[in-house]
Amino acid sequence: MQQKVLQIHTRDNVLVALTDLAKGTVIPWDDRNILLVDDIPAKHKLALSALETGDPVYMYGVLVGKAQQPIQIGARITTDNLKHAAEPYDYRGTQYRWQAPDVSKFTGRTFNGYHRSDGRVGTANYWLFIPTVFCENRNLDVIREALVNELGYGVTDRYKRFAHELAEAVRKGEDLSTVSLGPSDYRQERLFANVDGIKFLNHQGGCGGIRQDSAILGKLLAAYANHPNVGGVTVLSLGCQHLQAADFMAELQACNPAFDKPLYIFEQQQSQSEPELISEAIRKTFEGLQEINKVQRRPAPLSQLTIGVKCGGSDGFSGISANPAVGYCADLVVALGGKILLAEFPELCGAEQDLIDRSVNEATARKFMHLMRSYDALAHQAGSGFFMNPSPGNIKDGLITDAIKSAGAAKKGGSSPVVDVLDYTEPATKPGLSLVCTPGNDVEATTGKAASGATLILFTTGLGTPTGNPVCPTIKLATNTSLAKRMADIIDIDTGPVITGEKTIAEMGEDILEYCIRAASGEVIPRAVQLNQDDFIPWKRGVSL
Repeated sequence: MQQKVLQIHTRDNVLVALTDLAKGTVIPWDDRNILLVDDIPAKHKLALSALETGDPVYMYGVLVGKAQQPIQIGARITTDNLKHAAEPYDYRGTQYRWQAPDVSKFTGRTFNGYHRSDGRVGTANYWLFIPTVFCENRNLDVIREALVNELGYGVTDRYKRFAHELAEAVRKGEDLSTVSLGPSDYRQERLFANVDGIKFLNHQGGCGGIRQDSAILGKLLAAYANHPNVGGVTVLSLGCQHLQAADFMAELQACNPAFDKPLYIFEQQQSQSEPELISEAIRKTFEGLQEINKVQRRPAPLSQLTIGVKCGGSDGFSGISANPAVGYCADLVVALGGKILLAEFPELCGAEQDLIDRSVNEATARKFMHLMRSYDALAHQAGSGFFMNPSPGNIKDGLITDAIKSAGAAKKGGSSPVVDVLDYTEPATKPGLSLVCTPGNDVEATTGKAASGATLILFTTGLGTPTGNPVCPTIKLATNTSLAKRMADIIDIDTGPVITGEKTIAEMGEDILEYCIRAASGEVIPRAVQLNQDDFIPWKRGVSL
């Protein structure tokens, strides 16, 4: 029989409903019975003890809120009776001792990746198109239309056929309901067998705004050009914009002075015509594609993996199933010498002290504290704050306060020491767990993780979100089996068996790493990649939660 409720930490004074519980249900707990005075939907919380106004509420062993009115034992915790609260944090000089998981099952294992001249290993081999300014987006769209399907990377043909058949039905006066969408046409019969895709970084920056926006965009675009999953680059520039092609090249040289990938730059204001610009860009790209197609996958140790961990469309099970399972996988990767990137600083609110105590030295801890406090202060100056982070979807599915959301979100980083703290676009260079300053926003966060060098992203979701990344294969994990079945077209891994007790966190974490090894080797293609879910949103360093 499935367990009905869960106490995550012995300090917690709330229980999590693992299934829908009706008012009047009696829950045996320790040596007493708890009578439910409200209906408690699955994923929501109920009071384990009577609370008075102002009393602290603990979950995951940390403060996550304070009661706004008296709350009875067995009552549902809601946004009406609980408000966000989190403990203050500071550097305490704690000597953290980590118990690494058993990695004997993975010792000596390899993945087949693309070896770059700087020693890094990619999990994919992409050609990348970069506009230095939004004015070139339209030209990128024209090139995309010309190349994607012709080279065998398209997934939209089925919709074009569907629209054509609907149009034909209208012309013939036929019933539209008789026209059905054909099967997925994701194709692996590519003209360039060793090129996994051509990707386009359309964006809205490069000019206008403030010069600092263009400067940080230059760093971001250079980081993507230098990414180990990128084999070559075509850059389109207008000519008069803030982010000059020379500025981009300076940032690229700063990233990697020995950069040696095929790189072609075209400036429209120096071209004779738009057709000349586009045709020459396509011609040179074909030359570059022939060059990077010579690179083949070769074995690499698992220490060469750099995995970003992310949650989005989270629910009340995120911190119980998918996130801790990803966290266990993260600990395995760290124990094997790899890198893990944990970002989303607004979703670490309430988990700060644990991460500070796990930092390898004071400088690392204080950099994290500085970035967190600066970010939070900026949000408050705008009349907001981390406490406003949970979305309506989060709240509806049990994440009542930002601290509840954050305490569960932090679980995906595992329990290993924090070896480094990276500001936006800074590269990960140290094996182990690094914290990366990004917003909680799904696409801004994944964009930032890839910029810091993630070659795979593990993305957990309880509600379902199709987010992906242009250069970093993104693996979707459902927190519950219902979602995994309902949105099977976007979900790669179901962690619902953790909720039902069919699998332990450790077993699921090992399964996740096995999937990562296959994805890193190109043996399995994550759903987001199949769908060309190439989301890219640069962060302007303003307030974004």
